[in-house]
Amino acid sequence: MSASTSIRINQELYEQAKQDATLEHRSIAGQIEFWARVGRAALDNPDLPVSFVAESLASMGESRDQSQPFVPRSRRG
Repeated sequence: MSASTSIRINQELYEQAKQDATLEHRSIAGQIEFWARVGRAALDNPDLPVSFVAESLASMGESRDQSQPFVPRSRRG
């Protein structure tokens, strides 16, 4: 069980998180936590595009039972 902490955020940020959370099938808190992880990872890896960081973190949260193995383009038929 993870601990929770209440914080105050701008209403506009909250509304955007609410919209994005619906689209991404996350809770509002989960969406804000995702944004925080993306921001932290982007700051820690300034040479990587933020979109790559975000997609990588999102893929790490996906279920492995529906994953497909990576096949390089050079080996695809």
